Amino acid sequence: MDKQDTHAGPQAPDARPVLEGPDIARVLTRIAHEIVERAKGADDVVLLGIPTRGVFLAQRLAAKLEEITERKVPVGSLDITMYRDDLRMHPPRALARTEIPGDGIDGRLVVLVDDVLFSGRTIRAALDALNDIGRPRAVQLAVLVDRGHRELPIRADYVGKNLPTSLRETVKVQLAEEDGRDTVLLGAKPAAPGEPQP
Repeated sequence: MDKQDTHAGPQAPDARPVLEGPDIARVLTRIAHEIVERAKGADDVVLLGIPTRGVFLAQRLAAKLEEITERKVPVGSLDITMYRDDLRMHPPRALARTEIPGDGIDGRLVVLVDDVLFSGRTIRAALDALNDIGRPRAVQLAVLVDRGHRELPIRADYVGKNLPTSLRETVKVQLAEEDGRDTVLLGAKPAAPGEPQP
């Protein structure tokens, strides 16, 4: 997904909430149960969040998995900045942190966690980054929102909400850890300078 489009900049004045705090909690609980069911207990699951908000979602999922399985689930973060294919097209950005749980990822089921799945390019970069760290048994993807418009053959295994959008719309995820509240907002994409408003 295009992180700049999803998080940065002012909130669109006509943005409307499509998920609120209780909805987000519910879908994370559902995703946690789906992971346990598909992984037959989640014994070898490792959650890796993609910064920034994917990390918070991964931590919340880990807590829910621990409630369900009564076992701690390793959780970490995977910075994909240097693996992006659009590095030359955007201003330099600060590197986020990659934190891999102590037992590593070799032979484990790695679940990548992100907030919004859009073009698929962020996940392609995450797979490249993962390849440099170890060799998981399998890799799955959990996202809070799938907004469509894929440019690569990438599909999420666990989706909180499928949200059909147009390219003239923007999806903004806000989480309490970063933004002070939990919500997903859908609004009109601001026009570029010199471009007429729709």
